[in-house]
Amino acid sequence: MARTPESRTVIELLHLVAGLIAAAAMTWAAAWAYPLGYETIWWCGAGAMAATVLMSIGPLRRARAIDRRRP
Repeated sequence: MARTPESRTVIELLHLVAGLIAAAAMTWAAAWAYPLGYETIWWCGAGAMAATVLMSIGPLRRARAIDRRRP
């Protein structure tokens, strides 16, 4: 199967999007289940989503470097 030159980067971006969707879904479910903590739960969810983005920077940079080295 042929791989596109940007394939590793695309895979890392897809993982990032999947992580953000999962964090948003869990945050929404928690806020729905406990309405008294709605605001606090969403702030915690926002922190988790920010951490997901920050933790994906390194893998994205490595993937991009590998993709650039490929012929």
